[in-house]
Amino acid sequence: MRELLLLLLVLPLTTAIVVALLGPGRTAAVRWVSLVSVLVSLLVATILSIQFTVERTRETLSVDVTEGPLTFRSDWIQYKTQENLLPLHTAADGTVDSAIQFYVGIDGLNVWLILLTALLMLTCVLVSWTAITERVHEFYAWLFVLQLGMTGVFASFDVILFYVFFELTLVPLFFVIGIWGGPQRQYAARKFFIYTLAGSLLTLLGVIGVALVLPQVEADHDPGQSHLLTFAIPELIARVDALNRELPKDVQQLERAPKDMEANLQQARDRLDYWRRVQLWVFVAMMCGFAVKVPMVPLHTWLPLAHVEAPTAGSVLLAGILLKLGTYGFLRLSVPLAPDASLRFGVPVLGSLAVVGIIYGAFCSLGQDDIKKLVAYSSVSHLGLCMLGLFALNEVGLTGSLLQMINHGLSTGALFLLVGMLYERYHTRKMADYSGMGARLHLLAVFMVFITLSSIGLPGLNGFLGELLALGGMYDFRGSQVQGTLLASLGATGVVLGAWYMLTMVRQVFFGPVKEPQYEGHGQISDLNGRELAALLPIAGLCLALGVFPKPFFDTVRPEIQVVAGIAEAARQRADTEQAVAHRVDVQQTASVAEKK
Repeated sequence: MRELLLLLLVLPLTTAIVVALLGPGRTAAVRWVSLVSVLVSLLVATILSIQFTVERTRETLSVDVTEGPLTFRSDWIQYKTQENLLPLHTAADGTVDSAIQFYVGIDGLNVWLILLTALLMLTCVLVSWTAITERVHEFYAWLFVLQLGMTGVFASFDVILFYVFFELTLVPLFFVIGIWGGPQRQYAARKFFIYTLAGSLLTLLGVIGVALVLPQVEADHDPGQSHLLTFAIPELIARVDALNRELPKDVQQLERAPKDMEANLQQARDRLDYWRRVQLWVFVAMMCGFAVKVPMVPLHTWLPLAHVEAPTAGSVLLAGILLKLGTYGFLRLSVPLAPDASLRFGVPVLGSLAVVGIIYGAFCSLGQDDIKKLVAYSSVSHLGLCMLGLFALNEVGLTGSLLQMINHGLSTGALFLLVGMLYERYHTRKMADYSGMGARLHLLAVFMVFITLSSIGLPGLNGFLGELLALGGMYDFRGSQVQGTLLASLGATGVVLGAWYMLTMVRQVFFGPVKEPQYEGHGQISDLNGRELAALLPIAGLCLALGVFPKPFFDTVRPEIQVVAGIAEAARQRADTEQAVAHRVDVQQTASVAEKK
């Protein structure tokens, strides 16, 4: 199984090299080699996910939030490979005990996203079969480099490796949009690249900063021990959680100590304050890159143009996978590595921005006449819902957020496929040009209605449960009940608005009197063919399966979600304790002043 995971990384790179070397004169060979490659990748990803799910459901894994440190346990990470890339420290016996590693594996947080990546890659190859006619070998080569980057981000358990793959995704999509996109493709590609690169550089400062500062704080706290530099995500999370538990305990113990320990007490307080400031700046730095990638309002302006100008395959991967790199980064890195900052800063700021994005994206979708731009703005709204559930910082909200990442990848990826198929027939995306297309394109209309119902959260389909859990998690947010209730109530308006703009689009385009756009030289317009059905059927099947029987998903992700929720709960308990102590001190000081008077 370990070899199969490595194959998921090696195969896209090998395929990219092969199709690039085939050259422009062997278009048919390029397409068939690409198809075989994505079919093998999907088969491998399916085997890994099924095997992982079976093994996970056989075990009873639970997390005790009262005992620390909390981390993604190494025995939970399956099919892993750990190889030293850059040694940082060598022990006296010659063994490397600190290094930047090629550390990849599968756990509950990434297994479904890796499978989703393989599935959407298959649909992208199929939908580009006739749509891409120029420089075909280059197009597919960049597509497979993009697959390597996306899979690598999800599979990485070393922060430097994570960042390398994270940045790698920018280059192929830049060329995919800039070469094979629409009339404004070059401007869209430049804007996408500049926005995401600028944010990613700040993210690099964050991930390196926490790894560099952590040993220093540990050395100040416990000078008798050796504290080595590490970039392994599970170890970083465990050490951060240990510090978050121990530093406040030091302060509490010294507060009860004799008066001659006041100097030590002040040092402990300074150490705790410094570590809290470090967490805040680490969180803000990582937030800059991840928030652009999500994208969150007001950092979203690159997204609609990139979606509209990108070819169909680029839009599918951008909406289905690349936007999830931001939400996944928050879930995998930001919250576990900076839980106090996530609670004190992330919940009010990002929770509020998520609600703004939900409502703003929905109203922007309502105002669109271009179908593709409507779907693009809907991503701003749906990803806002993912972020709202994520920053509920409890098990319900985090589970809903991760499920909604998968749901959005399926439903919005399928919507872009359908819009691309419609555009390939009539070469227009204006809703005003269409009416009653359900009478002409029966199968396309059936799939559009089905995926629309999935997108708006019809009970029985995948979108319903994700939205319910995300909103329910924020409603149950502990720490400020009024704030959680308010954010959940405002976020729920996005569900209503989503049904409004999606059903309005379906009614205008597919129902009513038949009105076909004017087209020339394209022959008889036909319904979906076998290749297009092969691209859509697996997505539709998963939308139904996740809506009817989501238990395998919950069983798979529960331990890792409990770890993240446990880390956040520990931060909440620390905040409550400090607030209670501060309140008690204020009462005592008030009583003392009253006695003196």
